[in-house]
Amino acid sequence: MRIHLFIKSGLLLLGLTIFSSCKEEKKTIVADKVVVNFKKEGTLTLKKPDSDSIIKTLDIEIADDEYSTQTGLMYRTTLEANQGMLFIFPNVEMRSFYMKNTKIPLDIIYIDEDKTIVSFQKNAKPMDETSLPSEVPAKYVLEVYGGLSDVWQLSVGDKINFTQTDD
Repeated sequence: MRIHLFIKSGLLLLGLTIFSSCKEEKKTIVADKVVVNFKKEGTLTLKKPDSDSIIKTLDIEIADDEYSTQTGLMYRTTLEANQGMLFIFPNVEMRSFYMKNTKIPLDIIYIDEDKTIVSFQKNAKPMDETSLPSEVPAKYVLEVYGGLSDVWQLSVGDKINFTQTDD
């Protein structure tokens, strides 16, 4: 009788040990270690070509060297509706962007050397490495938060003008 009680107690203890080790582990969420804040480096104005009426004025960061053009808006967690990044390239050619390490959706606006919008890639998906090419050669590329080009009713043929701030 005592053996049965001992065996039952042992099985109960073993069962409780196994059950308690199956508890769900607490998960620790680690915040992003890379924090990149917006730094205004200029102002960009979007205009309708026929009336020269202003569609929108943006604060912009400028990407005009190899590092900044390769990094772009990677690692950003926010981009306000009045902010964007203007990429300035030394030449006019077919351009292609992708969303590697980019955490927010973007509209990618391709612009020719006359500062005329020539094509769009709208609502590019965060973290997607699919190529997002221009339809024609471009010298400039403007990135804004995804969906804003539709909100602002931008179209091919609209113009940009920009100024860089002095450092």
